[in-house]
Amino acid sequence: MATLRTLPKCRDNISFLYFEHCRIEQDERAIAIFKEKDKFLIPCASIATLLLGPGTNITHAAIKALAESACDVQWVGADLFRFYASGKGSSGNTKRLLHQVNIWADSIKRLAVVRGMYQFRFKDNLPEDLTLQQIRGHEGVRVRTLYRQLSDRTGVEWKNRDYKQENWHDATPINQALSISNSCLYAVCQSAVHSVGYSPALGFVHTGKPLSFVYDIADLYKAETTIPAAFEAVASPYTDLDSTVRRMCREKFSDARLMHRIVADIDRLLQYGNPDDEAEPFCFLWDDQLEWVEGGKNWGDN
Repeated sequence: MATLRTLPKCRDNISFLYFEHCRIEQDERAIAIFKEKDKFLIPCASIATLLLGPGTNITHAAIKALAESACDVQWVGADLFRFYASGKGSSGNTKRLLHQVNIWADSIKRLAVVRGMYQFRFKDNLPEDLTLQQIRGHEGVRVRTLYRQLSDRTGVEWKNRDYKQENWHDATPINQALSISNSCLYAVCQSAVHSVGYSPALGFVHTGKPLSFVYDIADLYKAETTIPAAFEAVASPYTDLDSTVRRMCREKFSDARLMHRIVADIDRLLQYGNPDDEAEPFCFLWDDQLEWVEGGKNWGDN
């Protein structure tokens, strides 16, 4: 059975693989992908995350092999534009989760992360003496300016962001397109957050929702991806707005290499210092005076 010590480090792994319309079985220490007349063998320990799209069938034995190799398995929609569920074996690492919790629970560290997330969206450095309320004001101006610029460029009329789920058909096409594109981005961000062990619920800017941290991360990329995708989709001669927006998002996400960037950006914002140090066993005991002590030993011998 694979152990953390024998597994390749994350820097040696394929970050993620996506498959749809295929059958997946165990083949010794690998998984076999059967797609039409082709068969692909992939060592379980070389994958960080396996993304299963529509039309995928996977055997119990294959899931067991992936779990023993600490590979995260996610069930997603076509091209990751929906996130349904995630499964991780018991050998997964909790370092990123504990790091996130530590910063989230410390108001000073949390404020630093929040400021970093806002700064991520601006080309120029924000003055250090700005309050959080003032920063949110700058962010509001930035977004309104972006909407106006895209409206002028595409010819799509823009008034304001106005959308309620129960009145979907009453929303303007651009508001519908923005909601569709953002849901696609949330799915990609949720896949990335789950794949390395961060909690999607422990948000820094957003709070109180099961996907608060996902919303935090998605906001970093909207100006680059989903907002222009929505305006361009509405400006195009579309017949099906939903499929047109998804196609536009797919192109934007691919051009931005989004899935490859998200985890690195999160690690940087949360100042996670050792993203590659995943192979060593990590088992400690909480202590009320020393914070933690070594686990896996008999303390009665001391």
